[in-house]
Amino acid sequence: MVMPVWSNSPNRQRTGRPGVEHHPGDAGGRRLGTGFTLLEVLVALTIIAVALTAAMRGAIALTGNSHDIDLRVYATLIAQNQLIELRLGQNQVSPVDAQYDCDQGGVVFHCRQKVITTPNPFFRWVEIQVTDGDDQTRALADMMTLLRVN
Repeated sequence: MVMPVWSNSPNRQRTGRPGVEHHPGDAGGRRLGTGFTLLEVLVALTIIAVALTAAMRGAIALTGNSHDIDLRVYATLIAQNQLIELRLGQNQVSPVDAQYDCDQGGVVFHCRQKVITTPNPFFRWVEIQVTDGDDQTRALADMMTLLRVN
């Protein structure tokens, strides 16, 4: 048997395609069983599981932030409404430190309204603080303004 010059092994023959050799009992130089190994499948599933877990954590965080943003918007509306009521009210704005419950959008909040005298007798310093009804240590909205005394 005449061996081709490019073959390194005495048991291998050239198939006719460049760079592909096969053994005499091989199926035309192709690998038998060309599917994925169990290890490759497990690695791919692990990568997919980690990616899906990260995506779910992100979605859960966005949902939690959405509720907090809704509470802050409601609290801001309450504070703005209180300041507008004081500004449009015809009565005298007298110094007071009042606390009361207020609701907006079906949610109950705790409001604190503080009116303080200023060095100028024609103005009052007004602070409105809105906190969560359950956790009154966390301020959701805090607004301040100067009101002219009638």
